[in-house]
Amino acid sequence: MRAAVRRMGNSSGVIIPKPLLAELGTEAGDEIDMIVRDGLLVIAPVKKAVREGWAEDARRLAAQGDDALAWPEFGVEEDGALEW
Repeated sequence: MRAAVRRMGNSSGVIIPKPLLAELGTEAGDEIDMIVRDGLLVIAPVKKAVREGWAEDARRLAAQGDDALAWPEFGVEEDGALEW
């Protein structure tokens, strides 16, 4: 697939077609890593840490009062000691 390098303000850029983004497992707004290897531009998605953002989401849900156990009968006493 060919694309043109376009002027974007003081920089230049290439529009990446949606099917190629889908193959990378990314979408508009995601972070990517770019390197030049053997004269080729290599683009790779930035891998997020497992459970990244979970602590913030848990705090947001608690603030909204929406943090009740989905299955209260399965809660364990040690749940209160978990650290996010």
